[in-house]
Amino acid sequence: MTIALLSLVSCSDYLDRPSKTQMDDGNFWTSEANVRLFVNGGYSNYFVGYNQSWGQQYAPGVYSSGEFSDDGSNNNKQSSGLLAVPADNWYRAEGVYWLYRTGAGPWNFGWVRKWNLLIDRLATMKENGSLTDEEYNHWNGVAHFLRGFEYSRIVESFGDVPYYDHVVASTDFDDQYKERDPRTMVMTKVMEDFDYAVANIRNDDGTNYINKYVAAAFASRFMLFEGTWYKYHQGSGTDALAKQFLGKAVSYAETIMNSGKYKFDVDFRSLFGSEKQVGSEALMFREYSIELSRTHCFASYSNLDEGQTRSANLSYLKSFICKDGKPYSSSTVENVDSWRLQDMALTRDPRFEATFWDEPTTSSTGIYCTKFIDREGPKYAYNGVTRPAKYGSMTNTNGFPVIRYAEVVLNWIEAKCELNLSYGGAAVTQTDLDKSINAIRTRPLDAEAIAKGVEKTAPLQLNNLPNDPLRTASSEVNTLAGVVSSPLLWEIRRERRMEFFLEQVRVLDIRRWGKLELMQGSNNPDVLVGAWVDFNETPNLKKPFNLLTAANIGKIIVQKLDGTTVTYNGTNAADMIGFKIPMNVQDRDPLQVRNYLEPICTDVLNQYADRGYTITQNPGW
Repeated sequence: MTIALLSLVSCSDYLDRPSKTQMDDGNFWTSEANVRLFVNGGYSNYFVGYNQSWGQQYAPGVYSSGEFSDDGSNNNKQSSGLLAVPADNWYRAEGVYWLYRTGAGPWNFGWVRKWNLLIDRLATMKENGSLTDEEYNHWNGVAHFLRGFEYSRIVESFGDVPYYDHVVASTDFDDQYKERDPRTMVMTKVMEDFDYAVANIRNDDGTNYINKYVAAAFASRFMLFEGTWYKYHQGSGTDALAKQFLGKAVSYAETIMNSGKYKFDVDFRSLFGSEKQVGSEALMFREYSIELSRTHCFASYSNLDEGQTRSANLSYLKSFICKDGKPYSSSTVENVDSWRLQDMALTRDPRFEATFWDEPTTSSTGIYCTKFIDREGPKYAYNGVTRPAKYGSMTNTNGFPVIRYAEVVLNWIEAKCELNLSYGGAAVTQTDLDKSINAIRTRPLDAEAIAKGVEKTAPLQLNNLPNDPLRTASSEVNTLAGVVSSPLLWEIRRERRMEFFLEQVRVLDIRRWGKLELMQGSNNPDVLVGAWVDFNETPNLKKPFNLLTAANIGKIIVQKLDGTTVTYNGTNAADMIGFKIPMNVQDRDPLQVRNYLEPICTDVLNQYADRGYTITQNPGW
């Protein structure tokens, strides 16, 4: 060691010279190409798609814990919210589960630092002539967009958070351990970041790279969340901010809508099952490639063989509009009273058939989601042909529409409706509906759906809105938002629910609307009930199954239309027709108002205390 130390002293002049072969902070910031490389390092954190390999974070909730919402249910006890403050700083001890509770972000400011560092270095590059004004404006816009993106997700989870618009010095403990800033201030800063981004990012920076429209689309998402959060959680004291954020959601969406670049020109299933981007609906599309070792596992968990721990429940199935544009309770479509999946595929909005296998399965609720695979993939479960690698394990190569036009127009129409209902905004018009909900309903149908007899859904008419009894049912009453008094707002919310199944959107929606209580079976019994199954017809299905076995006596239960239940006793197979009850189903632990926000972990509290600082915990924790 002594010899080594002496040798370091003797060659200190050489050690002080910058490396000619390795990049560091001193020689990296010299070109736009290097800036692009730095930004590309964040794409997998923000534009996740199907994630990668076995990864689940921010990807569709098809397997493992699934999406934490009222759309899906599982056998045994339903997943619960946090019951106590966890110790772990980033909830590592709970793996991916913290994410499914919020659909948002962990208490981790590493990415905030990354984008603040980029903003700082870009300014230096501009000063020394390494970037043109146009290059600087674009990349500075990208950095502000990603900082706003990161803060939006952290705020969605925790509310008030420390805000940093600069790189924090390693020796500045007052800055590192500052108290939380009000979310109103933080999100106002985020709005300013988004304004700057949309004004400066290039209209086109290459296929599937961040551009102005991608930034505006995500900005509309986060501003809609924030505006409605103030309405349903914080009351009249934040009316001005709610109005401002909802107005921004409208204007960001209109930036995209007015561009004329995007439209609904491809069928629903192809958006998620194609290997290459098809049509003009996806603003950004994540592609995968076996050659580049970039694959995922979500098609395998949609291939009809792999298990889906959580599946759609009766609450979700009841939400689907019928093809005549009416809820099932008032529809006059032929055979609308049948709950057989084969019949629902023909009587409901086409997204039902495109989302689910149209026959019952052995899943916990009897229905299986095939939304995230192409039409060919599930057929290998019964056709006797060896399944190609792209449909199994974690070698799947179908791509994902990271952000799409449907969300843009649904963010837009909801924000406009909320502005009108509560903040003096202009009334929603039929033209508005035609640009949004009705435009989505004009999506093409693929050949397989047409061959089955699937038809497009009738347009939503402002002068003849459906009056769905579920809108004011007792199950809608909860501690925060109450019933939905506006039939139009109810239909807008329904459209989002049909459109985004398992895409980690519903959990964000019911949190911002104050509707977590709908996940409780005691409030909403249909979340503990599955799809309709006639156990006598299963031998005739494409993929037959038999659950009426000696091992399942006393375990298989169906619920009849009148609400009564029948349990399989070994001799009553003929009567086993009804809504499948998940095995050993139990309601989740009661969700409380405190569950709308995650707690600050004890690791963080202790880190503050060890340095002589304090940080405020979230209410109720």
